[in-house]
Amino acid sequence: MEKAEFDQFAAEYLAQHAANIRASGESPEFFARYKVEDACREVRARGVPVARILDFGSGIGNSVPFFMAAFPGAELTCADVSTRCLELSQHRFPEVEVRYVELAGDALPFPDEHFDLAFSACVFHHIQPEEHGRWLAELRRVTARNGVLMLFEHNPYNFLTVSAVRHCPFDANARLVDAPTLRRRLHACGWDGIRVAYRIFFPHRLAFARPVERLLRWLPLGAQYVVSATRP
Repeated sequence: MEKAEFDQFAAEYLAQHAANIRASGESPEFFARYKVEDACREVRARGVPVARILDFGSGIGNSVPFFMAAFPGAELTCADVSTRCLELSQHRFPEVEVRYVELAGDALPFPDEHFDLAFSACVFHHIQPEEHGRWLAELRRVTARNGVLMLFEHNPYNFLTVSAVRHCPFDANARLVDAPTLRRRLHACGWDGIRVAYRIFFPHRLAFARPVERLLRWLPLGAQYVVSATRP
C-alpha cells in the first residue's frame, strides 16, 4: 500500500480491524498486547536491556500502551508512512511520551545502532517482496549490536487468516509471506540467532486450551507467527 491508501483507511482502521478479526472472538487490543508481551519475553530471554524501541509501521498506535507497560522508562519511536495514522495515534494517547516519525524515501531516518528493540507487527505483507531485503537491512543498520528484531506476520498456511486478509479492505494489496521465506531473507541480510514461533491456534471460545500453545509453536498452522533475530 502507498501512503495515500494508509491515510485513507486510518480513521476506519480500528473498526475495520475489529470486524475483520471477529471470528477469533478477540479484540485488536488482544493481538497488540500479546505481540508486545512476546517481545518483552524474548529480549529478557536473550539478556538484552531495552532503552530504545522502534515500532516500524506503527499505524494508529495499537501497541503504544502495551509498550509503556512492558518497558517502563524506555524511549518509544513510532514510525509510519501515514501522516494520518501518526496523528490518530497521538490523539489516542496524548498523555504518553512517544516520538513520532513519518517515513519517506528508501531509508530509515535514524542513526546506526540506535535501537535495542526493533518491532514490526504485520507490516511486511504490505511491502513489495522485492523490497523486503532493503528494509530488513535498514532495520539491521539502526538496531544496536546484540539488539533484537521482532517481526510478526499473518500465516498464509492458516485458512482463517487467509480468509480474513482476503476480505479486509486495507489488505487489498497485501501479499502474505511465509515464515521460512522471511527467515531466509533475514539471514541474507546478516541477522543472527533467527527463531520462528507460530501463534494463535485457538479462538476465544477455546481460550482454555491456550496454555498448550507454547508446545505448538513449531507447528506452522497458527494464525500468526513471529520471527525473532539478533543483530550481531
